[in-house]
Amino acid sequence: MSPRKEVIRESTLPDDGRHGLDGPVRAAETMGRGVVVDALQETNLVHTGEPRTAGSATGRELDPSAADEDVQLEADVRPRRLVDFVGQADLKERLSIVLEAALKRGQAVDHLLFAGPPGLGKTTLAGIVAAEMGASFRITSGPALVRTGDVAAILTDLQPGDILFIDEIHRLARAVEEVLYPALEDFQLDLVLGKGPTARSIRLDLPRFTLVGATTRTGLVTGPLRDRFGFLARLDHYRPHELEAIVRRSARLLGTELTPDGAAEIAKRSRGTPRLAIRLLRRVRDFVEVRGAGVVTVDAAREGLECFGVDELGLDRVDRMILETLCERFAGRPIGLSTLAVSVGEEPETVEDAYEPFLLTAGLVLRTPRGRLATPAAFRHLGLTVPAFYELPSVTAADLAGSASRGSLLDRTTRAGGRRLGAENLSLFEPMSEEDTCS
Repeated sequence: MSPRKEVIRESTLPDDGRHGLDGPVRAAETMGRGVVVDALQETNLVHTGEPRTAGSATGRELDPSAADEDVQLEADVRPRRLVDFVGQADLKERLSIVLEAALKRGQAVDHLLFAGPPGLGKTTLAGIVAAEMGASFRITSGPALVRTGDVAAILTDLQPGDILFIDEIHRLARAVEEVLYPALEDFQLDLVLGKGPTARSIRLDLPRFTLVGATTRTGLVTGPLRDRFGFLARLDHYRPHELEAIVRRSARLLGTELTPDGAAEIAKRSRGTPRLAIRLLRRVRDFVEVRGAGVVTVDAAREGLECFGVDELGLDRVDRMILETLCERFAGRPIGLSTLAVSVGEEPETVEDAYEPFLLTAGLVLRTPRGRLATPAAFRHLGLTVPAFYELPSVTAADLAGSASRGSLLDRTTRAGGRRLGAENLSLFEPMSEEDTCS
């Protein structure tokens, strides 16, 4: 037996008979085994080497089993049907129409793209699509698909109607993305076998499948890829009453006794994000089991969340450090992102991507041409008085001159970017009145 055939025999691919190689091998059978193996190695469809065993690197065997409670929570906390999904009413209505129409035609549903901030349910919706369609659910992520052979192996293993979910799809490599174009539009896969003058191109037919993509950065999804999705939807932050329903359901799964006021308190501090609401619930549960009576009341929830550094607006320690830096250290003057990041001990990218989005939507921070600027709401949240020389671009000299007769700047609603910033709309998740709309 030749060494090339030995490579195939010793490969670490699964031996369930559906590892995605049958299509390329059958299509190029007439080219000879040597050419096929070379091609598969080039496209990374075959990985050589000895199989790895768990714990071989450290010399000890790890127990991968999870506790019964964790298994139940992970299995049940995500709703399996669209009717059980809380919130996103408009999205649910449109998605239900798309799914029902596909079921009536007996076809695979169009490719779907879900966008929005982390923790709002994009992965959950992808699983619901698979459950509603009665199809198999395959999960991967954009950073995991490094080479064209990675996506080729997955696509050739799909069955008709399967749901392929790619999380963080905006992080796909350019070469991988180009392989997806004909697969999404024509359900065909282009492969190049060999290299140099002997290279040959073959086209394989793929079953009709559905790609569900999820992204937190819609602008980073290239236009050609975005245009190949038949349904694009953006998930918005959740309202407090929707988060309360999610907290109550999760408490039942955890076996935690929860009062209605306790659920409302946790929901209020969850920043409109179900993932954060569930995480805060689990930390409050730990607190009441150790230092409380085992019941999550409103007082227990407040004490527990304060113990873990979460205040009434859902801000954590770094969020408050940012506000304190803007309001106290720099006394309301605008500062640059790099200066702000050094002041709080974080990287500029971390401040911009992880902390600023909520502070902006909550009306606590502004981005101006001169730098980051705290709003009057930020001073009010920290219990500080707005200084007399507070610099807000939309505050005119006439406003400051007449402040003595009309009240202090702290007491008046200040316009910033067309939106009024006041106590009544500190948070994006509170409905705005008619007088709060843009003029």
